[in-house]
Amino acid sequence: MNLPDLILASASPRRSELLRGLGVGFRVVASDVPEIHDEQMTAHEVSQVNAYRKARGVAKRFPDNLVLGADTLVYLGIELFGKPGCIEEARVMLERLGGRTHHVVTSFCLLHLREHRQRLCSETTAVSFRSLDATRIGDYLSRVNPLDKAGAYAIQEEGDLIVERIDGSYTNVVGLPVERLRSELASWEDEFPLGSYR
Repeated sequence: MNLPDLILASASPRRSELLRGLGVGFRVVASDVPEIHDEQMTAHEVSQVNAYRKARGVAKRFPDNLVLGADTLVYLGIELFGKPGCIEEARVMLERLGGRTHHVVTSFCLLHLREHRQRLCSETTAVSFRSLDATRIGDYLSRVNPLDKAGAYAIQEEGDLIVERIDGSYTNVVGLPVERLRSELASWEDEFPLGSYR
């Protein structure tokens, strides 16, 4: 794609791997902007605000680059599940999600600060968990580090132990909806050809 130099504002190896799969050149500059979690906001709103803040935090340092920020949240009804702070918190999250269908929302922001151009998108996937007893949860937690993962799980790491089915984008659950991102990058290229940048 004929795009401005792309920066991924995330240290997530999963997002880097998904972005590489699109065949897009990029470099990583992790955002140090703290994530917000406001109980007065929906999961979509929280993830969009966080994706924008991450992109903007890096774009202020690199205003001539196209910056991609992203944020993934797990939610069950109105209850939000971010990254657990400890193993016990991860265990409680998995107990809450077991045998139920929850949703995963990933928002991403494409931002070119110098040109004041921005895209903010969200994708949602329904994920149904198997019934999880203490043994199955313990088995899962012994195989996967849950502490850097929203909802205390990673579908791509031993996901078959806990996930019964998904409805929607698989890569969205991993952390970046590549189908939607590919479409947005293509439309960005069409609307803002590289020659239009100063």
